Amino acid sequence: MRQFFRMLLLALVLLTVALISALTAMQFAIHGREVAVPKLVGMTPSEAERALVNSGLQVAVERQFYSPDIPEGRIMTQVPAPGVKVRRGWAIRVAESLGPQRVAIPDVTNQSERVADLTVRRRGLDIGSVAQVNLPDAPAGQVLSQSPPAKASRVSVPKISLLVNGPPEPPAYVMPSFVGQPLGSVTVTLQDAGLKVGKVTVAAAAPVEGQPSPTPAEPAVQPGAASMIVSQSVEAGRKVSAGAMIDFEVR
Repeated sequence: MRQFFRMLLLALVLLTVALISALTAMQFAIHGREVAVPKLVGMTPSEAERALVNSGLQVAVERQFYSPDIPEGRIMTQVPAPGVKVRRGWAIRVAESLGPQRVAIPDVTNQSERVADLTVRRRGLDIGSVAQVNLPDAPAGQVLSQSPPAKASRVSVPKISLLVNGPPEPPAYVMPSFVGQPLGSVTVTLQDAGLKVGKVTVAAAAPVEGQPSPTPAEPAVQPGAASMIVSQSVEAGRKVSAGAMIDFEVR
């Protein structure tokens, strides 16, 4: 029995040593694939790529900015920062300088969005974000404002964002209750308002006490102009836009 416990203790010691060795080897392997990020600010993207060859890292130019201090084509900022340890194959995101602002910001307000786009791109600039509002007094598609404004100086990003007047919104109506009205007159009312009659179904007749229920072989009653509306798909009081389709159930 004593011999058995000695063998068991020896096996536990060997297992512990093996686990410690495996964890140590794994730690060395993980840290062996890590490299410190070098400083790329001030280099060109090509110089940065050559500087990262041996470390197994990559460079990705994500944005470009005007800068009165950093020459054109040089890296302005980088993420991660120099000295940070990352794994091999990591992409270092950088911003490239466009040098001092040399392009005058054009005035594209009151132009159509298409003409404004052409004007901006001919100046070597790009369109940034385009937002829309709906003003009844301005033509649809007209540029109402821009950012940065015309002739602005010390611009950082070579993009112009536009605020454009959107297409007019379709007229909206408050849905009345048509329950109890004939289908024919309701159809005319909806057409005059720019709405449409959708699916019309016949409501099942409630069984009358003392009378036999209709058999499935009897032909179904077809809705007509004199059919009375018992329900509608859009509740009374809700807003609907022109062109909306309203379904009815009739008897």
